[in-house]
Amino acid sequence: MDAVRVALLREVLAGTQWPGAARRFAGSLRHSVVPAGGNLLLVGTEQYEPWHMAAHLVDEAAWSGLPELAPTLVRHRVRPGLPPHLSVGLGRLAAARRGHTLLVVAPQQPGAALLERVHDARRAGATVLSLHCGDPDLAALAHDALSVPEEAGELDLDTVQHLVGAAAGENSLPAQRGPRRLRDRLARLADQLTAPPPIGW
Repeated sequence: MDAVRVALLREVLAGTQWPGAARRFAGSLRHSVVPAGGNLLLVGTEQYEPWHMAAHLVDEAAWSGLPELAPTLVRHRVRPGLPPHLSVGLGRLAAARRGHTLLVVAPQQPGAALLERVHDARRAGATVLSLHCGDPDLAALAHDALSVPEEAGELDLDTVQHLVGAAAGENSLPAQRGPRRLRDRLARLADQLTAPPPIGW
């Protein structure tokens, strides 16, 4: 989803909680990974791999100049012969420590095995964030969570991932005053519009 579509989506959702909630959660993500120099682990459930979220964050990392947002996609099943960025299994979660951020995306119940790994990562000092559909166990483990209950009916978890991904790279410039700030923002926008798109997944 490109910036124009995201802007239209935000306009449609104006007056609801979702644009603000997505920006708040994206801010938590950014403030967790940027000072730590990255170390973002992204994992889904056994039934759902968050490919779209990984792609959104890679795009935002490239366009915003915040490489720390690019995640390592952690997969439940890894087939031989895949490239390295698609070959990271669940064992990677055991190495999560302070300075790591674990983002869990779960449109259904995550399952006891994943919850145990997330719990261990949190005990080892990792920051746990979750996008989920109302799972109380995952919400209890997370330092910050954004829940999209299925009964809400306004939008689904995939749409919220678009909003969070788009918001993650925002507000990355330090506060400045006067004309220089405007010039810098315009120069950054021009760079983004003329830059080639990052390599897709």
